[in-house]
Amino acid sequence: MAAPAHEYEFGGPIGATGIVFGLPLLMNVLYLFCNDVSGCPAPALLEPRTLTWDKLRSQIPWPEEGIWGFGSWSVTGWVLAYYAVGLVLFGFLPAKEVLGTKLVESGKPLKYRFNAFTSTLVQLVPCAIGTYLGGSNFIFWTYITDNYLQILTANLALSFFISIAVYVNSFSIKPGNPELREVARGGRTGVMIYDFFIGRELNPRITIPLIGEVDIKTFLGMRPGLTGWMLLNLAFVAKQHRAYGYVSDSIIAVAAVQAYYVLEGQYAEDGILGMMDFKSDGLGFMLTFGDIVWVPFLYSTMCRYLSTYPVRLGPYGLAAVTVTFGVGVYIFRASNAQKILFRKNPDHPAFEGMSYIQTKRGTRLLTSGWWGMARHINYLGDWLQSLPFCLPTGFAGYAIIPAGAAAAAAATTVATPVQGVATMLDGRQVVAGGDAAGWGMLFTYFYTFWFGFLLIHREGRDSRMCAEKYGDDWVEYQKQVRWKIIPGIY
Repeated sequence: MAAPAHEYEFGGPIGATGIVFGLPLLMNVLYLFCNDVSGCPAPALLEPRTLTWDKLRSQIPWPEEGIWGFGSWSVTGWVLAYYAVGLVLFGFLPAKEVLGTKLVESGKPLKYRFNAFTSTLVQLVPCAIGTYLGGSNFIFWTYITDNYLQILTANLALSFFISIAVYVNSFSIKPGNPELREVARGGRTGVMIYDFFIGRELNPRITIPLIGEVDIKTFLGMRPGLTGWMLLNLAFVAKQHRAYGYVSDSIIAVAAVQAYYVLEGQYAEDGILGMMDFKSDGLGFMLTFGDIVWVPFLYSTMCRYLSTYPVRLGPYGLAAVTVTFGVGVYIFRASNAQKILFRKNPDHPAFEGMSYIQTKRGTRLLTSGWWGMARHINYLGDWLQSLPFCLPTGFAGYAIIPAGAAAAAAATTVATPVQGVATMLDGRQVVAGGDAAGWGMLFTYFYTFWFGFLLIHREGRDSRMCAEKYGDDWVEYQKQVRWKIIPGIY
């Protein structure tokens, strides 16, 4: 009898190869093509018939040293120091210790140590003091914006190094699992590139002198990338102030909602133990790259854009952004809270009169309340939370041109630079929407479209796992709860 075929995700080995080598290139493209040298996008891209490499290179922040200028040993050293600070804070700050889900092979849980929220607050203290003393010229902020490309490269290199190290080390797992180490179900295909991408070892750990045992997956998932995302945003807020002498309401709105997203997630850090990524996926390139490259550098694109081209939202725009974010937060938190309570105590008075399916496994599937509206109503809330990350950039797109007499005159007559003209502080150049207006949305709205795709893909993965877990009971559940994410639509 033939062995069953592996259930590949993300397009299998071909898709994994494309992601491993394609996404690092995409991160550089997003930075180079939406820049503060010529525009967002670079003007040459809007004229494909006359596009040449020499013309494009003159309009992007291509290093003078060529490809070797993408990296810097000095910058890499400071990036490693940043990770070292995070490890020290992890080891020495008070922490909440929690037992995770029981491992499949041993039936025993691993212990986790959580203090990401306090670690981030400690790191923000010197930033606040430095900003108070030095303003937007605080050296930490200028170093980040001046060396953005090299910081990105250092994190890219680190994501490959960690992914390779944990992949190779995963083959040292001993039979019988005496060290509570497991190979993730999805990482056992035997196809090297795919297993490297999806992750072989479920919970790789390392013991560091004086610090103790560190769970690499949860450390990367909740610390350097999320905190770094906030720090990048703050650096771009400072950059806008240096360029224009003020801070726009749009960049404040984006930085504020994203800071809330980070801090709220870190405050409830132990909640990650119930997420699919941490329960069933191994640590491979997918999670490592996503945690320390994709999250901080893609998600900060909007603040990077606004640092060069300020947008004025006004009271109505701010209200729309705030309400959208608030509704998303409410749906996400309320639905998850109902799910967690039902799992802990399905007989709680809060569920009196609510319908459910009694499964053959002995558990119940709630078919009322939030979870009667859609099978993953929490994903809808999560996606709504992402919209305010992008909406403040408006009908995005700008070009940077020399400050000639006509452009300078236009700048003095436009008070609201939403789709108008904004004079840079040095007076030598102006930033205008012009023909670029709308094209910049490919960069500033990329995150929310990608996130929507990710949630749809994740819903499919979860549905397949539930079908295997619950069998006929899941078929009945799908009949009773028809919609997947958006009630009445999808």
